[in-house]
Amino acid sequence: MYDEMINHFPNIEILKNKKLSDYTWTKTGGIADMIAFPKTFEETESLLKYAKNKSISITIIGNASNLIIRDGGISGIVIILNKMDKVFVSGNDLTAEAGVAYIEATKVAQQNNLSGLEFAAGIPGSVGGGVYMNAGAYGGETKQVLKSVKVLNEKNEIQVLKHEDLNFGYRYSSLQDNHLTVLEATFSLIKKDGNLIQQEMDHLNHLRKSKQPLEYPSCGSVFKRPTGYFAGKLIHDSNLQGYRNGGAEVSKKHAGFIVNVDNATASDYLNVINHVQETVKNKFGVSLETEVRIIGNKSDSEGK
Repeated sequence: MYDEMINHFPNIEILKNKKLSDYTWTKTGGIADMIAFPKTFEETESLLKYAKNKSISITIIGNASNLIIRDGGISGIVIILNKMDKVFVSGNDLTAEAGVAYIEATKVAQQNNLSGLEFAAGIPGSVGGGVYMNAGAYGGETKQVLKSVKVLNEKNEIQVLKHEDLNFGYRYSSLQDNHLTVLEATFSLIKKDGNLIQQEMDHLNHLRKSKQPLEYPSCGSVFKRPTGYFAGKLIHDSNLQGYRNGGAEVSKKHAGFIVNVDNATASDYLNVINHVQETVKNKFGVSLETEVRIIGNKSDSEGK
């Protein structure tokens, strides 16, 4: 199948039997049968059509920041969109392809004196992932500035959805339910002095650096905020900071993070997540729901 794929798509980089840990921010994850890196909408569309015709499973990821891929890897074709990385500015609108790093989009906005994306200055995910999960930080959320999104549906048709079509919620958009592939997003911003924008971005990045364990690989904030509580405080009050399984540890700097301190596996991560959820549930009666996406094939070393 690999030889057929590279002959069918000579202009797309396609790898086989590749460790996904080379691409995830946690530095964990098993083997992918094949990984493809399309550069355009048309290449992405062609890959999806090909896979559907051949009954090959497809998994699409951005830059794998808010993601845990199990040690069993992923069967079929993994499409990584980080080569779809063009950004355009027209008036007060900024349009970014799905693979653009959110941080890069904020830099382009600042360079063009456009305000509204400052909250994302330190978010490590892609624009596509940011829209998909309504990423946010420090009081800002994607939904506050998103104007429209271009997606590819299950019929391989390109659709443009407006803000009101996405039914945004906390770390949620309807894209999660409708099996749509984000191709690009357009943000409606406002004019502001670029120096003031940079000052705000620098301030938020200083806060992030002072409070978050950026010195270790991680998937960012692991758990959603439960209604009426803060996940980090619940974990802290459960005396779980420093709890470790294998090479994965609940951060001693920020209880909401699980960090890779010593060649952790995805199973290490998932075992820590399970322990944290059980402990917090037993102590406070609160069920912590993961914010991080967990995908891939389960391995024998993973707990329940």
